[in-house]
Amino acid sequence: MPITPATATHRSSNGTAEAIMLELVDENGTTIGTAEKLAAHQPPGRLHRAFSVFLFDERGRLLLQQRALGKYHSPGVWSNTCCGHPYPGEAPFAAAARRTFEELGVSPSLLAEAGTVRYNHPDPDSGLVEQEYNHLFVGLVQSSLHPDPEEVGATAFVTAEELAQRHAEDTFSSWFMTVLDAARPAIRELTGPSAGW
Repeated sequence: MPITPATATHRSSNGTAEAIMLELVDENGTTIGTAEKLAAHQPPGRLHRAFSVFLFDERGRLLLQQRALGKYHSPGVWSNTCCGHPYPGEAPFAAAARRTFEELGVSPSLLAEAGTVRYNHPDPDSGLVEQEYNHLFVGLVQSSLHPDPEEVGATAFVTAEELAQRHAEDTFSSWFMTVLDAARPAIRELTGPSAGW
């Protein structure tokens, strides 16, 4: 499927316009239906499937992205390497790999499951709500980035110490610390104790 903003439609194979749909889930992560993307984020939010990716370089530094200013939700804020939503019926692992390439122009050299986390984070600036059952992934990136400027404003590799300083000074997505903390056991296993995660 093509890359489209949340409020857009895309053309299906038969030429008709289709809305971007998300997979609605129950508290156990079982699929219970679908909803249009923007509608699922309207207050109070509908619980839907999502994913978050954390990629690291060979020095154990986390790749952050600053969301492009044109994003409909949380524009201009820093967040984890990549996050998004699987299409209905798409495996979260496949969606995570797909969106990492679409946003950053790179395929992870390693990508592993790191558990799930469920959260409810209202965004005071946009008025939208993240009610998500989020699949976490950690991995390695070993090739040059080629970010899509419509998706990504900037990127940075940071150590755990540099992240703490940046987090105190810059604006991050409302969900960032929730997903990072949930992924920390897998991050520590990937990067080793000396990286400080």
